[in-house]
Amino acid sequence: MPGRVLVIKLGALGDFCYALGAMQAIRRHHRDASLVLLTRASCAQLARGSGLFEEVWIDTEPRAWDLPGLLALRRRLLDGRFGRIYDLQTSDRSGLYFRLMGPARRPEWSGIVRGCSHRHLYARPHRMHQVTRLAAQLAVAGIDRVDLPDLSFMQSDTDRFALPPDHVLLMPGSSPRGSHKRWPHYGALAGLLAERGLVPALVGTGEDRDALDRILDACPHAVNLAGRTGILDIAPLARTARACVGNDTGPLHFAALAGCPTIALFRADGSAEKAAPPTPQTTVLSAEPLADLAVETVATALFDALDRPRAPS
Repeated sequence: MPGRVLVIKLGALGDFCYALGAMQAIRRHHRDASLVLLTRASCAQLARGSGLFEEVWIDTEPRAWDLPGLLALRRRLLDGRFGRIYDLQTSDRSGLYFRLMGPARRPEWSGIVRGCSHRHLYARPHRMHQVTRLAAQLAVAGIDRVDLPDLSFMQSDTDRFALPPDHVLLMPGSSPRGSHKRWPHYGALAGLLAERGLVPALVGTGEDRDALDRILDACPHAVNLAGRTGILDIAPLARTARACVGNDTGPLHFAALAGCPTIALFRADGSAEKAAPPTPQTTVLSAEPLADLAVETVATALFDALDRPRAPS
């Protein structure tokens, strides 16, 4: 078995979250190896908190014309003396890193790039969920069991938020480039929650300020957690929440994987098939455009979820 193993997974946050199951499987398979992760800075805290890796490297992602940057990355990869590399990103960029290492000193490689030792072949474009695709990729490399990510390592003191027991997490944001993924009717939904004596708790970042402000204007009863939560707070908050409603954004996936009854709102463009939370307590609702998804439809699904017994997490 290789003494040093590299895992490549660059993000985004939701994708990284689902890849944690594959990373945990790699850790079990290479129990005695030194495991190193190459990732983006935005995922580093989560990676370190997982306890899976001896080292976490931040990818500088040099451009194709940045010869000094590419040579520095090549030197780092080769100096790592890895016996095997698991490319969980399987992108043009990670394929470039395969070629950058050169055939003479290239280690075993699990991925999709032509010429690698453990190549996962499948038709593209595809509609496989990332969890399914990564499990199939690792099976080619001799790892037969890949579970959904275990987020039990995500622990924090959520008492500091002083949330009442009957709170529901609302996640109205998205990445800056994903504004088309935003459902615009959270304010009306928050009002319906308040009418039932439930407290909407808003999760987001500074980039979501406009969406959050609109909800607070419509429902002053809501609690704004924006800017007060870190990555490692989301799963603990979800464990105590009655339910969660959110767009296709990283925190929604953490909440679903933590066992929270989740209403996931996706555009009807096929993205849900590849990216919606594959958990039994998740209900996926779709429309195209997403703004056409009626408040009543979301509210009905949410109140149905609240009425069902919660499965043990």
